[in-house]
Amino acid sequence: YALLLGSALVLGSTAIAAATTDTYQQVGLIADVFERIRKDYVEEVDPEKLVEYAVNGMLRSLDPHSSYLNPKTYRAMQVQTRGEFGGLGIEVTMENGFVKVVSPIDDTPAAKAGIKAGDYITHLDGELVQGLTLSQAVEKMRGPVDSKIKLTVRRPGVKEPLQITITRAIIQVKSVRGRVEGDVAYVRITAFNEKTASGLTSEMAKLKEKLGKNFSGVVLDLRNNPGGLLDQAIAVSDAFLERGEIVSTRGRQPEDTRRFNAQAGDLADGKPMIVLMNGGSASASEIVAGALQDHRRAIILGTKSFGKGSVQTIIPIQGHGAIRLTTARYYTPSGRSIQALGIVPDIKVEQTKVEEVDKSQDESRNEASLRGHLSVEPDTAAEEKKKAKLNGRTERAALDHQLTYALDLLRSIKIASMRLGKN
Repeated sequence: YALLLGSALVLGSTAIAAATTDTYQQVGLIADVFERIRKDYVEEVDPEKLVEYAVNGMLRSLDPHSSYLNPKTYRAMQVQTRGEFGGLGIEVTMENGFVKVVSPIDDTPAAKAGIKAGDYITHLDGELVQGLTLSQAVEKMRGPVDSKIKLTVRRPGVKEPLQITITRAIIQVKSVRGRVEGDVAYVRITAFNEKTASGLTSEMAKLKEKLGKNFSGVVLDLRNNPGGLLDQAIAVSDAFLERGEIVSTRGRQPEDTRRFNAQAGDLADGKPMIVLMNGGSASASEIVAGALQDHRRAIILGTKSFGKGSVQTIIPIQGHGAIRLTTARYYTPSGRSIQALGIVPDIKVEQTKVEEVDKSQDESRNEASLRGHLSVEPDTAAEEKKKAKLNGRTERAALDHQLTYALDLLRSIKIASMRLGKN
């Protein structure tokens, strides 16, 4: 037994040594090619750029979200996660060699210019995007404030490419906004940066104070939210959960598994919740939606989410920026991986145009239909007509089909609860 064990150890050591030698030979291949290009390529090349392209090539071959961040891009990313950065205001990924818009950020030059989630950017100032890395394309889209850039955009369902000129600006992202919709607190989160959790706490406090005893529920809008920081997604989920797992991340090794659990306390005081979601909802947004869905804390309404179920770690490389490396997958509390699958809503509602229904037939027999009836005072008539049209909603909500559906559903839940309480 001892002899066999000894033989196994020798064989194991030999295999490891062979594998190590083979790895170094492959690294040597990279060095040989680098030197050949540096000496014999038809034009002189920048060695630093050549190394950057080689590193990017390795990372890009892994998955669409792993990449090299040169020092300039790395600094820009650090600024962005703090909630302020310069550029157009779009979150993007790479697909089939083109830049795909995951989501335009609210109230930014890109959103105001009409850029939409799902758009493909094929040219930047007339230059073809194919051949560029994602980092290179993003760097070209950034530039001095007030300078212009022309994007050539292919939009699904539109035959001809769109030419959209956008003026760059400082993008100050207030990631959380809220307003009162009747007796409902409506909260929209546009991204998960360092200020998101604190912004949510502040916004909910203001809305609950405005509503007082009338506070009956929450609509959390995560549509077109491309994600961001994992810790902020966990904090937002925790804000509405009293207990239980929020998310787990599992890396290559079993010991890399991490689980994150909720602490007691619910900003919504246990009131009904609806989360709005669509194809532009990705990553951190899906963590929140998945956690609230699995715990049956909220109804998920809208369309299927983007399906980015991986975690990227930013690893600084001294003197050379950093690498963004996919290091884990995340799983919802029930153990679901939504990678390439997305979160399926509990209630599927497409964002269709809201149109007024012709009620002339229904209203043909009433006081107003009688000849010679007394007229209503003009101011009162206009006000009542507006109230009837809005039904307690803001004018923005009245034009948003998914939000309108969510508000009506919350009111139905409230009415049902009141009736059950009386019984």
